Amino acid sequence: MAGGGAARAALLLLLGAAAAPGPARGSQGDREPLYRECLGRCERRNCSGAALRHFRARQPLYMGLTGWTCRDDCKYECMWLTVRLYLQGGRRVPQFHGKWPFSRFLFVQEPASALASLLNGLASFLMLLRYKAAVPPASPMYPTCVAFAWVSVNAWFWSTVFHTRDTAVTEKLDYFCASAVVLHSVYLCCVRTLGLRRPALIGVFRAFLLLFLACHVSYLTLVRFDYGYNMAANVAIGLLNLLWWLWWCLRNRPRLPHVWKCALVVLLLQAGALLELLDFPPLFWVLDAHALWHISTVPLNVLFYSFLVDDSLYLLKANSDLSKTD
Repeated sequence: MAGGGAARAALLLLLGAAAAPGPARGSQGDREPLYRECLGRCERRNCSGAALRHFRARQPLYMGLTGWTCRDDCKYECMWLTVRLYLQGGRRVPQFHGKWPFSRFLFVQEPASALASLLNGLASFLMLLRYKAAVPPASPMYPTCVAFAWVSVNAWFWSTVFHTRDTAVTEKLDYFCASAVVLHSVYLCCVRTLGLRRPALIGVFRAFLLLFLACHVSYLTLVRFDYGYNMAANVAIGLLNLLWWLWWCLRNRPRLPHVWKCALVVLLLQAGALLELLDFPPLFWVLDAHALWHISTVPLNVLFYSFLVDDSLYLLKANSDLSKTD
């Protein structure tokens, strides 16, 4: 199955790398003496001996099952104490441990981003089912499209988990699986634009992408978890993906009317990513730029799979017509 082995190998690589320890992030809020004093005082009072047993006894079951500890609760309470004092003093809201302060909903750390990620994953899964129902496996792009859908569903699952509970492991799985989706999109583009005519090229290109992903994950895991490098690498690959798809769409627009869907999706995806540059404190302590970006991708997911259905059916018909003339 083209793409299926690559997807499985990449998933195993990502799961293994996520277990490696990552660096701690520091921000203005968690460096604030007031925050650190509050955190130390809260931990001494609540996170040892009889006080810790009392905390665990009264902690809701869903909080304990999702890994929220006494120290995490202290961080949360001291974060909001610091935010209130910053606001009272007319100062700008600070970040804590690399994040804006979010109002927790039950056990969910970033409710808007978690919900948006869940909706994206659900949209990808439902469109995968629609694709498999509408497109026969004989279509040349069938295995590659199905593999791409599963890689996407996996990435949105880990994005949901990460925004629900931010830990070193869930952060890495979110970042690495997002990189896998970007690379698989480039692979999908290569198969569609070149591979159907030059199948020998696909194996080489797939091996190159897997090697790149392995090097990318290894560097971030074993050398340094560099957020700037990770973003730059994904932006560069995303731009390659954008230009490649657009070039193909423009060349084939006269004979393939459905390519407008692909062109619109890749353009809007890049435009939506610009929301990340806004980076403002969350509205109502829930909705930030990252959440807005994830929300904007839900309909784009649906539109892209609609393109894949149309294109796969076109290829199936073209192959059938060609076989009839032979």
